[in-house]
Amino acid sequence: MFDLVKKAMFAGVGAAVITKDKVEKNLQEMVDKGKMTADEAKDLSSKIIEAGEKETEQARNEATRLFTDMLNRAQVVTQDQIESLEKRVRDLEGRWHREFPNDGES
Repeated sequence: MFDLVKKAMFAGVGAAVITKDKVEKNLQEMVDKGKMTADEAKDLSSKIIEAGEKETEQARNEATRLFTDMLNRAQVVTQDQIESLEKRVRDLEGRWHREFPNDGES
């Protein structure tokens, strides 16, 4: 399942690169035809790329949220949860040994 999510994210990155190339190509065509200046094309390209990056980040955050929600519903334990439990056990063991230092020794 993780591979599927990873492939989907890579596909999204690939689409973003292709889209950026198409935007730049189309803007260059407009400059070549005299419909806008090179500076205007550069400014517009920056704005389009910035908006695309924001949308990509929002999509990535949403995908992460959905994936995490799916794992929680499937009751899959995450590495963070395991590490949290391990820390709790170490803390409890430490408290136990401090409160009952001779426990178990005869």
